[in-house]
Amino acid sequence: MIRHGFILLTFCTVLIGCADAPAQERRSFAWDGLGKDPNRPHVAKRRVTDGAPAAPDPNQEREKVLGTLRPYSEAWWTVHDEIQAENDRQLGSKLVICPRCVESSPSRQDVTGSVR
Repeated sequence: MIRHGFILLTFCTVLIGCADAPAQERRSFAWDGLGKDPNRPHVAKRRVTDGAPAAPDPNQEREKVLGTLRPYSEAWWTVHDEIQAENDRQLGSKLVICPRCVESSPSRQDVTGSVR
């Protein structure tokens, strides 16, 4: 029993020693010349801005109005629907669907009901 305890104690000591080891300094890699050089420091590319102000969010004013209205009132739902419609419009302008992915056969009918 003491022997098993000594083995367990030795194993735990080795694990603690490995976990506490200092991190090795960075060494250079052998680079074959293809692709990015792993030895060069990574430099983040900066985006060039044209200085034009960003388009204002049309929903920003609507959300302010929405906060002043009584929740779930008729006016609240009207403003809420306007916000959702604008979000859908913005998403639709960004969404790109592959033409091959969309079936455009007008002869195909949507049939539901019995199979007679």
